[in-house]
Amino acid sequence: ALIRAVFGLESAFDLLVVDDNSPDGTADLVRQLQEEFPNRLFLEVRPEKSGLGTAYIHGFKWCLERHYQYIFEMDADFSHNPADLERLHRTCLDQGADVAIGSRYVKGVNVVNWPLSRVLLSYLASIYVRVITGMKIYDTTAGFVCYHRKVLETIDLDNIKFIGYAFQIEMKFKAHIRKFKIVEIPIVFTDRVRGESKLSGNIIYEAIFGVIKMKFKSLIGKE
Repeated sequence: ALIRAVFGLESAFDLLVVDDNSPDGTADLVRQLQEEFPNRLFLEVRPEKSGLGTAYIHGFKWCLERHYQYIFEMDADFSHNPADLERLHRTCLDQGADVAIGSRYVKGVNVVNWPLSRVLLSYLASIYVRVITGMKIYDTTAGFVCYHRKVLETIDLDNIKFIGYAFQIEMKFKAHIRKFKIVEIPIVFTDRVRGESKLSGNIIYEAIFGVIKMKFKSLIGKE
């Protein structure tokens, strides 16, 4: 359904699905749809789960090997509205943004189907990251982002340390310290209808203490 929604947009987006050998038949479904959308729908299957961050990096590298000028990341479960892809792209084109972020918090709190505890955790985490890093970004853990290819070419993707949700923070911080223009636009985030949250104690620990370490390294020139 998501794939058809993306290809139903006015703009002609290509779509890459990175599948960590999931048992739910995702890869088989994508292969079937590739017959319907040749040269627009692509699939990369990795042998095992290696973390959210490494999956995105795999996808970024795949895109950089090709002609794409703007590279997007988004969830595949309709948490992110495919129609907002065009808004993110337009933000880069019209406002000269190097990084356009679909933000849950830039104008109030726009989250659907999250318990209050989860909203508070995410919202306060973004405040914490802003204070520590100095980034003027309201949704530092956002996973709906458009990058100009020069951002991903400049960032050393092989040197990204975080693999959990803190990966999103690290990518934005790398762009921030390199003075790329980052713009947030408001979106409505609707929590996944099926599946479980991947938030764990290790991921929270990585985010809290990893952010401090990341900032310290940037101060001593070892980012």
